[in-house]
Amino acid sequence: MKRPNILLTGTPGVGKTTLGKELAQRTGLTYVNVGDLAQEGQLFDGFDEEYQCPVLDEDRVVDELEDKMGDGGVIVDYHGCDFFPERWFQIVFVLRTDNTNLYSRLEGRGYTGKKLQDNVQCEIFQTIYEEAMEAYKEEIVHQLPSNEPEDLERNLEQVVQWIEQWVKDNN
Repeated sequence: MKRPNILLTGTPGVGKTTLGKELAQRTGLTYVNVGDLAQEGQLFDGFDEEYQCPVLDEDRVVDELEDKMGDGGVIVDYHGCDFFPERWFQIVFVLRTDNTNLYSRLEGRGYTGKKLQDNVQCEIFQTIYEEAMEAYKEEIVHQLPSNEPEDLERNLEQVVQWIEQWVKDNN
């Protein structure tokens, strides 16, 4: 593997997709949005009436990505992280957003009621961060603030530096 695999995770609305697409552009790594991948391949296992969204078939997603991940150089973007094989990622970034910002972003996406409340609570209780800490080695899990446009630039610079260092150390 000549280039690392990176997981970008966090509550919906924290900026994973914006960061992931920009990172891919700057580094030449391949960007994979798991939601889009699932939509394209119909990798679903039913429909969640309460949240009004399809239920991801995690096993089929893993099968779909397996070969690509072995080659390295992939940025994976998804709001869940505990079903991916640990061996896939050299680093995991959990994006974190202030609740007020997150609430506004999710409202702007049309989230309402229980779906809106549950996602904001998920961020308050650090659910995704804890999930990442349990699923991966502590030393590869890092939190990145994602509130202001300046955070995006800082995060991009930090991750690009990390990638460059990883490539230097592993090739």
